[in-house]
Amino acid sequence: MTLQIGFLLFPQVQQLDLTGPYDVLASLPNVQVHLIWKDLVPITASTGLLLKPTTTFEDCPDLDVICIPGGAGVGPLMEDEQTLEFIRRQAAQARYVTSVCTGSLVLGAAGLLKGKRATTHWAYHELLPKLGAIAVQDRVVRDGNLFTGGGITAGIDFALVLAAELVGVEAAQLIQLQLEYAPAPPFESGSPQTAPSAVVDEARHRAALSLKLRTEITERAAAKLDLR
Repeated sequence: MTLQIGFLLFPQVQQLDLTGPYDVLASLPNVQVHLIWKDLVPITASTGLLLKPTTTFEDCPDLDVICIPGGAGVGPLMEDEQTLEFIRRQAAQARYVTSVCTGSLVLGAAGLLKGKRATTHWAYHELLPKLGAIAVQDRVVRDGNLFTGGGITAGIDFALVLAAELVGVEAAQLIQLQLEYAPAPPFESGSPQTAPSAVVDEARHRAALSLKLRTEITERAAAKLDLR
């Protein structure tokens, strides 16, 4: 049977959160991949790339895998009941419920992280417990049928781990080879633990306003959840 895989597409999505795992999962055999939004109007990603939905909430089939990417636009999603209800409905019957980067905050706002181990982008990690999650600092975290990826580029790692679950390790390794995914970054600055302190300080400074706003949104979203 054809695997139905759906990525939520929304204004100000971080395109690599979406397109990294999309490339991996769309390479699987017998899959149909959907880009899902409320309508079919092209959407502008956070860095200006235009992306076009392929189906709507109303027309989307039942998904085997639902994936929520992150990006600058996650704040409004966390308080968008139409989007949250769509995610809850699909998650109730999906084989795997997944996210990349700050997409996990949207899963949390939908009430899907209570008591679950999860991760997100390092700059927003502190928000996960407010939504009932057990925060884990790792590139890919699994808790049952819940898979969450860390920040942005971790989406490729996440998708390869999920691909191995779906079609086996050897098939996932073949996809990795075809993509020539062999990270060799020019700098050891890909995490707060390895980056120079001045770089970390500047990154935190740039994220400060976003963190403040998302903290306020997270607290409002958490107030609507039963986290007892």
